Amino acid sequence: MATPSANGAAELIPPQLQLYQMGVGHYLSRALGLATKLCIPDRLRNGARHYSEVAAELGAHPPSLNRVMRLLASAGIFDEQAGGKFSLTPLGDLLRSDAPGSMRAAVLLFAGEAIQASWAELEYCVKTGQPAFRKLAPGARNAFDAFRDPSAEANFDEAMAAFSAQTALALVATYDFSKFGKLADIGGGNGALLIGILKGNPSLHGIVFDQPPSAERAGRRIAEAGLRTRCEAVGGDFFREVPRGAGAYLLKHIIHDWNDDDAIAILKTCRRAMDGTDAKLLLVEGVYPERIDQSLESRGAAFNDVNMLVSTGGRQRSGAEFRALYQSAGFRLTNIIPTAARACIIEGEQA
Repeated sequence: MATPSANGAAELIPPQLQLYQMGVGHYLSRALGLATKLCIPDRLRNGARHYSEVAAELGAHPPSLNRVMRLLASAGIFDEQAGGKFSLTPLGDLLRSDAPGSMRAAVLLFAGEAIQASWAELEYCVKTGQPAFRKLAPGARNAFDAFRDPSAEANFDEAMAAFSAQTALALVATYDFSKFGKLADIGGGNGALLIGILKGNPSLHGIVFDQPPSAERAGRRIAEAGLRTRCEAVGGDFFREVPRGAGAYLLKHIIHDWNDDDAIAILKTCRRAMDGTDAKLLLVEGVYPERIDQSLESRGAAFNDVNMLVSTGGRQRSGAEFRALYQSAGFRLTNIIPTAARACIIEGEQA
């Protein structure tokens, strides 16, 4: 393995050091999560500032904050300047709340306290096969109920939306949605994905369906996008009922949150809404490679799979596993279509 040295030249890292860096990876994740939570990137939006100024605004211990900011400077989040000042790098700039394409919400989610707490129970998950919330919140029905909090739910929607603009472009470039007339985005969060698809298909109409608080946020976002005449937001529970009358039912990164029994229940709800029509089922999910190597595709799949193990009880699935899931829910898998978004459109129809 090679990494840039101080003078820009590549240098080989001994295997012992590689393993050490893997072992301390959580140092960076925790520091990144804290800096994002404290809005430090927002405080540097107008240029370099001394760490003591930032600490004073935060009510923090200046020397300790300096040490954490230096750690993040070593990872390219901040640029340390002479005299104790720090500025944002292009990477760190994406952590500003007002940055185009901001990743603030995503970092708050994936480096945040709930997921960190779940990963601390990895041994429990491996030994029992149960997600961490079964131990941390034993009375909860699922992971989303276990950590239910309005601000956390809003951040979750925003985190998912951070990826949706690029995903929508990739989906529109790959698949013809206009043939459906109306597309229902089930578990569509704040509507970012469907809005992107509708913008790429001027004749298409849409429905965003999610829990009522998310649907309310989606309604506002739809109005802001000028799509109120072509799209509506509906609140509900996808274990009970989803809107009828759509030509296709799209679920992006929903099914991987759930075990097979719950996933089949969700898909059966969609099938009931199709009511004998020729509507299509479209899952947008990563497909687990047949064999794991050291590629980015394999790493992304394996990372997500174990995160589902500890956080939700869901899983990343292979093509064969999706085929079996569809069959159990009364569908026939007709196509798996790769996209530039490192996710596939898994197309199905009623069996």
